[in-house]
Amino acid sequence: MAQTKADRQAAAKKGAATRQRNKVKTQSQSRGKRAASTRQGRAAADQAKRAAGSAVGGVKKAAKSAGGAAKSAGKSAASRAGARKK
Repeated sequence: MAQTKADRQAAAKKGAATRQRNKVKTQSQSRGKRAASTRQGRAAADQAKRAAGSAVGGVKKAAKSAGGAAKSAGKSAASRAGARKK
């Protein structure tokens, strides 16, 4: 059976709506990843500040804090790289 003009128009509208939904979904995911990497980066900076301050308190405590800050910084960088891929 032949497809009418109305059928073609309805199919085109449905396709356009799907493409728009997918676009918005991708943008939202990207924003969420960027927000997470920013949050992680700020936490890493905060930990680094605490590590510098705790150096006075003890070498072991300062080393532990510095290690945690480095770990957080790496996590932030990985998140940002993942957000940039898409």
